[in-house]
Parts: sequence; C-alpha cells; structure tokens
Amino acid sequence: MELFLDSGNLEEIDYFLDLELIKGVTTTPTILAREKNINLNQTLLDLSNRVQLLHVEALGDTSDQILTEVTKLIELGLPKETTVFKIPISNEGLKACKKLSVDGYLVNIHLTYTSQQAYMALEAGASYVCPLVGRLQDQGGDGIGLLTAIVDIKQKYNYDSKVMFSSVRNSQHVKEALSVGVDAITVPGKILNSLADHHLTSIHINQFKKDYFNWS
Repeated sequence: MELFLDSGNLEEIDYFLDLELIKGVTTTPTILAREKNINLNQTLLDLSNRVQLLHVEALGDTSDQILTEVTKLIELGLPKETTVFKIPISNEGLKACKKLSVDGYLVNIHLTYTSQQAYMALEAGASYVCPLVGRLQDQGGDGIGLLTAIVDIKQKYNYDSKVMFSSVRNSQHVKEALSVGVDAITVPGKILNSLADHHLTSIHINQFKKDYFNWS
C-alpha cells in the first residue's frame, strides 16, 4: 500500500521524507492556505523537487478550463511524470480525465462519495480514485463500506486505477485501509507520526534503558 503524506508544510514534509517511508505528498488549496506567507507557485515547485509523486489540484468548471490549469502547472515547471493532477468528480472532470489519461498524464479523481462516482472515475482511466472516507463518516455515511465496494469493483472488472483512502481521521483508519486492501492512503502528519507508537512499546523501552544503564 502506497503511503502519502497529506500536507503542504515543507518542514513537515522534509521530516517524513527523511524517514524514507512515504511515496509522495497530496495537497489541496485548503491545505496550502493554512501555510502563511508562502508563494504558492514556488511552494509547488519546491514540493515537486522533494517528492516522488505530488498530487496537486487542477480546478475548473469545464474540461477545457481544467486542461488549461494542467497546462499552466506544467509550464510552471511541475514534471509530467511525477505530478498527479487532482480533479473533483463531475462530468466535465471525467472528460478532462479521459483526455489527460490518453495523453499520458496522471490523474486523481477525488471527492468521490458513491460507488457510482468511483465507477465513472475508473471508466475514465483515472490513475487514482479517491473516496473521502472521514468526511463521509462525519455525515453518518458508511465510509469503510464504500471503500470496500470500490476495491471490489476494481478487482472484479480488472481496472488499473489505484484506490486511495483519503480524509484519514485516526490511526484506526490506517488499520481499516490495510484490511480492505486499498492501493494507497494519504495521512496527515499528526496521525502518520503516531503510527509507530504504542504505550506498551514505550513502557518496555524505558525498562530496557533503565536496566541497561544500571548494568553498565
């Protein structure tokens, strides 16, 4: 399962890159807006130079507007081979996705909340299909059930797209993603930082240190 960091903070990204565990970084305009006093274009370039894969938003009301935004980002300097263009699910977004996929671009169709939406993204050739599990659960929906259904559809009909678990709210979501068998997950830094922790691990480490230094 590919592990992505959901972040726009360069310091946080560098920390996790140093661990050599993450496949890349996912961003949204909302995530980047949290970073104060940054130059957006320069930040995107800095991110693209740091990571294997960068998921970045390509917004537009029509397919032509989305394609124009992709062209702008490529002309800015984002590499075609390592940039995944995030497009919200819609008929116009799917049209753009189909065009981009045929032309060899990587596309993430996201903001998917139903199996039907995911099916359309799979048919459009999306590189990643991205249900927002946490947000759906916030509204009382069955996020894990949706995720399971999408994975089943992908496997049953042999689609090449990768299913990405997004909107991770807690470490339990990571466990559920592993159980369902998704291809990728994108995790906020605070949660990602906690995955290697357990109170029993800390207790035993402290005991080992105490015994070692008493012995030495």
